[in-house]
Amino acid sequence: MNLNYMALAVPVFLLFIGLEYLISKKLGRNVFNFTSSITNMNVGVAERLIDMFTAASFYFFYEYLHEHYAIFDIKPGILMWVSLVLATDLIWYWYHRFGHEINIFWGFHVVHHTSEEFNYTAGTRITVFQAFVRTAFWAVLPVIGFPPAMITTMLIIHGFYPFFTHTQLIGKLGILEHVLVTPSHHRVHHASNEAYLDKNFGDMFIIWDKLFGTFAEEKETPKYGLTKQLGSHSFLWQHFHYLVELAYAVKRTPGVYHKLKIIFGRPADFDPELRGVAEKRFLSKHKVRTRSQKFRFYAVIQFALMVTTLFFLLLFEHYIATYIQIMVALTIFVTLINCGAILEQRRWVFYIEFMRASLIVLITFYYFPHPTTFLFLSALTVACLAYFSNLQKQYLSIIYGR
Repeated sequence: MNLNYMALAVPVFLLFIGLEYLISKKLGRNVFNFTSSITNMNVGVAERLIDMFTAASFYFFYEYLHEHYAIFDIKPGILMWVSLVLATDLIWYWYHRFGHEINIFWGFHVVHHTSEEFNYTAGTRITVFQAFVRTAFWAVLPVIGFPPAMITTMLIIHGFYPFFTHTQLIGKLGILEHVLVTPSHHRVHHASNEAYLDKNFGDMFIIWDKLFGTFAEEKETPKYGLTKQLGSHSFLWQHFHYLVELAYAVKRTPGVYHKLKIIFGRPADFDPELRGVAEKRFLSKHKVRTRSQKFRFYAVIQFALMVTTLFFLLLFEHYIATYIQIMVALTIFVTLINCGAILEQRRWVFYIEFMRASLIVLITFYYFPHPTTFLFLSALTVACLAYFSNLQKQYLSIIYGR
């Protein structure tokens, strides 16, 4: 069978998250927060989903560059693999550093740093934009002459290794601290302590940080998240908040030169007051006030069903029609938005439910294109619209309690 075995990454990551959770409980370490962990993994689900539609195009992009612009004809060998590991990590270092030091790139990368907790769920928190920006940086590799097959293999390794550096349960690792990026080094990178800001950009090797003067050893206890915490679990807002703030800054700044100076300026020099302006414009203040925790259970059920669907979608992607892939992907994205809205106790979450139900109806009709099915689904839709207000009240009551 022509299965996509990369889908196994989903249960593997979940297994290690579960193990870390159990070990942290046994050790009495409070390193998990329910809402934050679900939010982190939701971001990871989106990245895996986007990767399904884009991975092949990235490979063909590398192949085109290698075929038409390669400077050297590099053949796989031990020395060349070692060279590729070092070259990939060096490019990652600068890609990652620019992601922290240039506003437009920080707007794409900030999603990874929004979490106020640091554990394996934060390791899954990879923005959907990262693959595109990263590909642009790594385009130099096929131009040098590295074959696309070698590059994509190395990208898989680079996708797995940093996941395991996102933990508070592993202390310093002796001699390895001098060469590899360890959990201790990466805790520094994710910290918002002033002494730790813009430090330890390496992905696999810490040597680049020591070489370019961006290394910091873990000494004081890290405080995780942003220097100005986001305070929102909205899937969309976590992805777009900084880009929206950047757009406001550019809009209010006269002159092309000064606009470009903001876009390519440093986040450290960015006006923090713009966060409040953007939140006032785009974040609804209408929440359901409840002490019930029922919505958490519903969020977990949604997440479990969504991840299961994602796993089988990835595993059998070569056997699933493109139309169904797109519709299921849209359903998952709507569910991600839905989960974020539920965790924030938004009243408008019912409209998202209605949108998701509509997508499921379209998927159902694809597999059962019978007039009876059409009539039944049409009647059901009309009934839901007719009793929309009552259904909304019942739904909010079930999710959030009375």
